[in-house]
Amino acid sequence: MNLKKKFSESDLTRIKAAVREAESKISGEIVPVIVGKSGHYTVANYKGCFLLASIVFVFIIIFDRYVPQYAVYDPLMIFLFVLIGGLAGAALANYVPWVKRMLLSQQHLDHATRQRAENAFLEEEVFNTRHRTGIMIFVSFFEHEVIVMADSGISKVVEQKEWDKIVNTLTTNIRKGKIVEGLEQALKRCGEILLDKGFVIEADDKNELRDDLRIN
Repeated sequence: MNLKKKFSESDLTRIKAAVREAESKISGEIVPVIVGKSGHYTVANYKGCFLLASIVFVFIIIFDRYVPQYAVYDPLMIFLFVLIGGLAGAALANYVPWVKRMLLSQQHLDHATRQRAENAFLEEEVFNTRHRTGIMIFVSFFEHEVIVMADSGISKVVEQKEWDKIVNTLTTNIRKGKIVEGLEQALKRCGEILLDKGFVIEADDKNELRDDLRIN
């Protein structure tokens, strides 16, 4: 998935402006991050291989029992049919997103997304602010998941339910194809929450993290 093609220059400019506007009255930094996929999920390829190979083998048995005129008795041919079925299953799981998702548990997807978000938090240095007041809005397209992660200076005074509301609203907008509008709303709301909690911009405040959308 080429995520960069999903965003025009105008979209990127709008998101960058939304970050600047959200940070204009607060002492925090807000970092939007979007990834195409949070994991490689090779286990789905193995599952697809085993599943389709098993289905092919079952059909061989069915033909042998109920449609003998089309049955395959040559062991080498049986092996080749099962092998081809397995390879086809692995290919489907590897290249067709909805097939891959179908072969993965929600727990697996959640775990991979959380790990990728934590890595992104470190890679983008969201922690690297003077008062530990960074917020990351993380979107993973393949998993259809959004995570809002706040640094220690914010998380100790903002309840999780506030971030959950932002996640739900942004997820709804993404499903409607309104990713840019959703990010603008999420960024604005993050700024409002910090302002309400007293994270007011200081006289010597400086922009510690860049304002553009990170696309990986």
